[in-house]
Amino acid sequence: MSRISKTFTRFSTAVARWTGRPMVFITCCALVILWAVSGPLFGFSDTWQLVINTSTTIITFLMVFLIQNTQNRDSNALHAKLDELIRISEAHNSFIGIENLSDEELEEILAECDKNSTRLRDEARKEVSARQSKPAAHKPARRRTATKRSAKAA
Repeated sequence: MSRISKTFTRFSTAVARWTGRPMVFITCCALVILWAVSGPLFGFSDTWQLVINTSTTIITFLMVFLIQNTQNRDSNALHAKLDELIRISEAHNSFIGIENLSDEELEEILAECDKNSTRLRDEARKEVSARQSKPAAHKPARRRTATKRSAKAA
């Protein structure tokens, strides 16, 4: 990983964490309220409107890239963890790395998974209904004897 990439990763992670805090949201709301309240002072001029429009546009433009970088890293880390769980389990190892397949290939896999899930759900329902339709073995209730009652009362 290049130095620029490492620096950008650290920066985007820090900004994403910082901007996701409640105090930052409250501060931004306060700034918007302050801007709105200052409208009469500036006569609701074009410059007054331009300040908020330009500020929010620039901030939004830059935040898109920072948030996307953070999302990409989180997604990649999640895929790596899931791939490792698949690898060490009895699951099909062919699922490892499917996020790199084309959309068409992914659609085929999803269609197959949907068919399997429908089949498995139907099998599970049949098992449940088979268990419910079997007569339950009747076990006679245990009777407490007088000695057990008196021992418990004491």
